[in-house]
Amino acid sequence: MRAQARRGNGLPGLVARLTAMSPTTPLPRPAAPAARRELPEAPLLAAARGERPARTPVWFMRQAGRSLPEYRALREGVPMLDACFDPEMLAEITLQPVRRHGVDAAILFSDIVVPLKAAGVDIDIVPGTGPVAAAPVRDLAAVKALPELEPEQVSKVADGVRLLVERLGQTPLIGFAGAPFTLASYLIEGGPSRNHEHTKALMHSEPALWHDLAGRLADVALTFLRAQLDAGVDAVQLFDSWAGALSERDYREFVLPHSAKVLAGVAEYGVPRIHFGVGTGELLAAMRDAGADVVGVDWRIPLDEAVRRLGGHAVVQGNLDPALLHASWPVLETEVRRIVAEGKAADGHIFNLGHGVLPGVDPDVLTRVVELVHDL
Repeated sequence: MRAQARRGNGLPGLVARLTAMSPTTPLPRPAAPAARRELPEAPLLAAARGERPARTPVWFMRQAGRSLPEYRALREGVPMLDACFDPEMLAEITLQPVRRHGVDAAILFSDIVVPLKAAGVDIDIVPGTGPVAAAPVRDLAAVKALPELEPEQVSKVADGVRLLVERLGQTPLIGFAGAPFTLASYLIEGGPSRNHEHTKALMHSEPALWHDLAGRLADVALTFLRAQLDAGVDAVQLFDSWAGALSERDYREFVLPHSAKVLAGVAEYGVPRIHFGVGTGELLAAMRDAGADVVGVDWRIPLDEAVRRLGGHAVVQGNLDPALLHASWPVLETEVRRIVAEGKAADGHIFNLGHGVLPGVDPDVLTRVVELVHDL
């Protein structure tokens, strides 16, 4: 099956058929990609193109967040989703780790459920739990009732992006969205899930309903990414946080076509497309086949092994275990050096964590990691 997907035109044809089957209104294509900053010296963009910049670029997933005292002070009393729709606040939060750590990219402060909330889905982020939907989406009526996302519904996010483009100087800005499978899982399960049992059951028992739902969510993710790109982001990352719960066969049949629709839909902008999921060591080639320019790798496999699984030529991102940020510096330094060395097997390497920064991390440790990576 893998060889078949890599060969020929099977994937584009499947994406086209699924798009044609979608009952939603076709998404309008932008007349032309928006003009964006010229950042010829940005190490992150060079590495994403498979080049060898003067230093290994580094940024951290969830770098803008609870590990920073300035973030906690700014967010005090402000609900998460309110912050995500406040242009000045989201811009300031996005800038905080760039100022403090000297990372090579800013990642837009947002959440994968922001476009669902903007479209009118009754979903919220519950502290200590995560995204929770008021009513699980498990039947045809619930799927048909899902609203479409219009670009103006995320205009405040786009306004925040425009503020960041003005303020970031030569630092690239990464936009992002949640991938259809992960968004669907939150809606079907009603919230976070360890086993994704309702999602998998629906996927296999009612495949037509599954593809209808995933197709609608692909449209939501694509509209959200296009809004960010039109406002000026320099790269995008598609987060499929829970894809690692799937076998490769299920991923290719039920998930890949919809993620491919999203990634293909932003190809005309000409920016790097990063694709990341947790526990996806067995899915790396399939995630690359979905249209990723850069494949995110979690901490469970070495980067040189990831490159081997990707056929020997790939740009990768990762993959320090976030828990090791709590270890002693000698332990952490050894791990950072190992990962940078293993990353040299790739055509390009962007240093990152294997998932997000944990809330209790000492921010000075992150700064020290950035300095070490830049010195290696």
